[in-house]
Amino acid sequence: MLKATGIKKAYGNLPILKGVDFTVEKGEIVSIIGASGAGKSTLLHILGTLDKPDEGEVVLNGTQIDKLNGELLSIFRNKNIGFVFQFHHLLPEFTALENICIPAFIARVSKKEAEERAMDLLNLLGLKDRANHKPNQLSGGEQQRIAVARALINRPAIILADEPSGNLDSANANSLHEFFITLREDFKQTFVIVTHNEGLAKISDRVVTMKDGLII
Repeated sequence: MLKATGIKKAYGNLPILKGVDFTVEKGEIVSIIGASGAGKSTLLHILGTLDKPDEGEVVLNGTQIDKLNGELLSIFRNKNIGFVFQFHHLLPEFTALENICIPAFIARVSKKEAEERAMDLLNLLGLKDRANHKPNQLSGGEQQRIAVARALINRPAIILADEPSGNLDSANANSLHEFFITLREDFKQTFVIVTHNEGLAKISDRVVTMKDGLII
């Protein structure tokens, strides 16, 4: 469902990606590992349309996404790609429910449908009683699960996660990893995850190792 071919990226005179080929099948959990500076996050940002390659192409569900620009790119990204980062980036003035709904509102989903989807996700995460809590009233693990629900609200083709459990203790990290497995098994959700967490890498369907801007 996702295919990147010949991806090269440099910042100034510093080459970061040196010709990366990468594919993901629907319903697959793929972890990308490697030392800091190997190019993992840069590749993830290009796959997620947050950055453009200098060379190469990225195709997601038949659409060459590296050629999209402006509003077309924003609409495609919002509908098809969910993001989870190491830090949850929840908006402090909004409740858990409201934070989850934001991508749906951007996609012009009705308030009623967005809130129904959000409550379904909160229920799935065991956080239904936290719907009206603001981020500062939630634990770190709860905040990150809210961020995952926000990534899922538009039912994206793929979730891209950059160190999603990097800021969590081991118990909350394990809980998050188990939730990823549940989403894959029950909903065929596809994940590409950059991680240093060995436990997360072990439960993935496939582990891809990067070194010096290449997949080795």
